[in-house]
Amino acid sequence: MTTLHLAQLNIGRLRYEVGDPRMADFVWRYQDDSGSAIDTRPFAGDPRMAINLSVWDSVEALERFVWQTVHKRFYGRRHEWFERMDERYFVMWWVPAGRRPTVQEAIERLQHLQQHGPNEHAFGWESLPAAQLWKAARCA
Repeated sequence: MTTLHLAQLNIGRLRYEVGDPRMADFVWRYQDDSGSAIDTRPFAGDPRMAINLSVWDSVEALERFVWQTVHKRFYGRRHEWFERMDERYFVMWWVPAGRRPTVQEAIERLQHLQQHGPNEHAFGWESLPAAQLWKAARCA
């Protein structure tokens, strides 16, 4: 049986240019093959659209990182750095362990979720029964 890991993509439109001093406190997690965290701009025509793409060995590992580490403080400040988005900006999906999804695949998963809602191809926290921390954080 194939071991599955959880891939996630979230996107956001930066309020300011990357070099703006108001962006100085923001910490980037995603890095491309060259090690750059800010060079990947898959949304042609909008250089302020940023992405974060990562793979986790379990729902619990991702949830712990998001809600029980210093990341939670940065997440709480997201409105300082990112504009509010009216459409879904976060998607998850299962990948075989060891497989690194491409940015293009991740964007296609997000678009699928935006167009069709959650299903086995693309989903959010609400589709993961094992995920519990996000419920409390969402209500806070």
